[in-house]
Amino acid sequence: MSTPSRPPTDTAPRRGVHLVLAVKNLVDAKSRLSTTFPGDERAELVLAMLRDTASAAAAADVVTGWSVVTPDARVASVAVALGGHTVSEPESGAATTVERLNRALSAADDAISDAHGGDVIALQADLPALRTAELVAAYAAAPPDTRSVVIDHTGTGTSALIVRGRPRRLEPRFGPDSASRHVDSGAFPLLGTWPGLRLDVDTADDVRAALDLGVGPHTAAMLAELGWTAAR
Repeated sequence: MSTPSRPPTDTAPRRGVHLVLAVKNLVDAKSRLSTTFPGDERAELVLAMLRDTASAAAAADVVTGWSVVTPDARVASVAVALGGHTVSEPESGAATTVERLNRALSAADDAISDAHGGDVIALQADLPALRTAELVAAYAAAPPDTRSVVIDHTGTGTSALIVRGRPRRLEPRFGPDSASRHVDSGAFPLLGTWPGLRLDVDTADDVRAALDLGVGPHTAAMLAELGWTAAR
């Protein structure tokens, strides 16, 4: 990967919210969709969902910037083209993908904190039905000076981890049963009705649910090419 773009440090610190999204190497991303979207199709779906998620989230007036942490050069290129920054995954002796993910998010949190000192939202990059107003509402509902969690549609995962007030850290605990792990670590569970924010895509059924809810233009175009259309 070329030298990563990091959150800017050559201007006065800006308060507000910085988003951080983590995306795996495209070869490994969304493996549970491999039978439905083989090879290049799956990679294109991951990139389309990233484009729609980032575009909807970055449109929120509270957001002052966003970054993607990834080991994949193509993902990084897409993020920069959309106006985001990239943070390379740190060298890590972590044994599992989950450990590497959480260490990468923590490293991104450190970089963001050093750059602008504002609040941080770690957001799943596979929320193609996300509405900007949902993210704004979730952030507004998050209590100050704490960590908050948006539990995903399965009731076990995490679609967003929100930190309001610094220098409190992100302390990510993504992975299996991340919702309960975040809550057990002190994160406040947010209870708003935000279907697009809660609908992270891991299975073919999730793709269908997102289509019926209404996905962003990049995901819609990519799926339409493959003959996927909303049921309604």
